[in-house]
Amino acid sequence: MAVKTSRRRFLERSAAAITTTSFLPGSVFSEDRPSASERVSVGVVGLGANGSRTLGNLLNRADVQVLAVCDVHELHHRDKQAGEGRAFGREPARLQVDSSYAKETKSGHYRGCDAYADYRELCAREDIDAVFVATPDHWHALCTLEALRAGKDVYCEKPITHLFAEGQMVCREVAKQNAIFQTGSQQRSEIRFRIAAEVVLNGLIGKVHTVEVGLPTGPKLALVKPSSATEHPAGLDYDFWCGPSPVEPYIFARHHRNWRWHLSYGGGQIMDWIGHHNDIAHWGLGMDTSGPETVESVGWTYPPESSVYNAPVDYEVLCTYPGGITSSISNRHQMGTKWIGEEGWVSVSRGNLAASNRQWIVEKFDRGPVKAYQSLDHLGNFIEGIQQRKPCIAPAETGHRSVTPGHLGFVSEALGRKLNWDPAAETIVDDPEADQLLKSIDYRSPWELT
Repeated sequence: MAVKTSRRRFLERSAAAITTTSFLPGSVFSEDRPSASERVSVGVVGLGANGSRTLGNLLNRADVQVLAVCDVHELHHRDKQAGEGRAFGREPARLQVDSSYAKETKSGHYRGCDAYADYRELCAREDIDAVFVATPDHWHALCTLEALRAGKDVYCEKPITHLFAEGQMVCREVAKQNAIFQTGSQQRSEIRFRIAAEVVLNGLIGKVHTVEVGLPTGPKLALVKPSSATEHPAGLDYDFWCGPSPVEPYIFARHHRNWRWHLSYGGGQIMDWIGHHNDIAHWGLGMDTSGPETVESVGWTYPPESSVYNAPVDYEVLCTYPGGITSSISNRHQMGTKWIGEEGWVSVSRGNLAASNRQWIVEKFDRGPVKAYQSLDHLGNFIEGIQQRKPCIAPAETGHRSVTPGHLGFVSEALGRKLNWDPAAETIVDDPEADQLLKSIDYRSPWELT
């Protein structure tokens, strides 16, 4: 009993620590807050760093009501080795939500937040309008498809799927359900990226001939000591966490945020970031529903055998697009996106916007008749899409197409040859071996992608 009491008190303290005033604006408790029936009711699946950040943003909105949270891990920390740090997991999340809505609960207008270990139970709730998927990549497709088939709208972090064929299925299901979908490529809702895309779309740099997409270098060795934990912690259903992917031996160094660097669960830095900067490259090229014609991987390197990771460290994916445009996606470029044309250039990253003619990137400058979709709030754009039943700035196909060169890059690297790609048919041309490898799905039983 002493252990249980201590743990319960710890959870309560954790919730108090993470429920800061930054999560509780006046609008949440104001008298003009919309009634429960007028709010978008949501559930959040995946409560690590990204999911918890999203949860905090949702609690910051007067037009949203969080009804449920889900994670296979009851409680964990950002810094487990030190035994401290911010608490994550389904129980701290539940307590955070209940604390945020304490006034409404007291008045009888809110019955409390439910916490689930199984995403299917959350998706089955008839009172939930939308589901936020912030799990590791290997769970994106199954959680998203379950939510869509249950009639929910979905916000899914990028890359929207771990495998190429999963992305195709998600796009088809979104269309079938007429669902509102938002990919978590938040850069589309930032002013500097829209400005850069408009410069290119309006031809200010002339005919584009080269695009450079800079992504981070992958880690060679464990980012934390591999020996820090070899037995999965209490409160974690590790078999469920592995889900459709192989059950690799548990090592803390590749769990939680570090799953990204093992190909069973993520795609390394290339797939972790391609949905950001290549997404912007496609935006400027007008390729949101299309893609390259050829793809070839060159210069890939990998961690040493002693590492707990197996995703590429260095990489380059060379693409050609219609009109003779060449693209290089690599960790060897400066982070961000740069388009080079016959009459100038423009580049953009999270910390910089530059061009050969600075006038082009002045916010008030009229770049021409082509106006890119404007959103100043990525999450808010999704909520507005639900309320008005209108497409979001980063719909499913856009998210899927932006990462397709990465999926093709892995196939080209595995087979050691250039691929000819038909973006309309989404087929590797005259290479059935490569096309089969691209579209293969080998889920661990009993999980299926039906």
